[in-house]
Amino acid sequence: MIGPRSESTKAVASLTHSVPSPPSGQDDRSTIPAVRELFKQQHYYQNLTKHTYLKGRYDVITSVAIPLALAASSMFMIGRGVYNMSHGIGKKE
Repeated sequence: MIGPRSESTKAVASLTHSVPSPPSGQDDRSTIPAVRELFKQQHYYQNLTKHTYLKGRYDVITSVAIPLALAASSMFMIGRGVYNMSHGIGKKE
C-alpha cells in the first residue's frame, strides 16, 4: 500500500536534506568566495565555443603544436631515410 510518502519520495527527501555542515571551527561564510570563484570558472568554460580539449590557456600548445611538430619531424626523417636508401648514400661502413 502506497502512503502519502512513498519510498522514492523519502529517498529524495533524505538526499535533499542531507547537506553536510562545515567542520567545527569553520564558518560557512568562508567557503562562499571559493564557491563563487568555482562557478565563475565553470561558467567561463561552459560558454566557450571551442572544443573541450582546447579550452585552457595552454591546451592549444599541448594538443596541436606538439603533435604537429612531432609529425613534421618524423615525416622529414622518413623522407631523408628513403632518399638516402634510394641513392645509396649515408651508409655506415
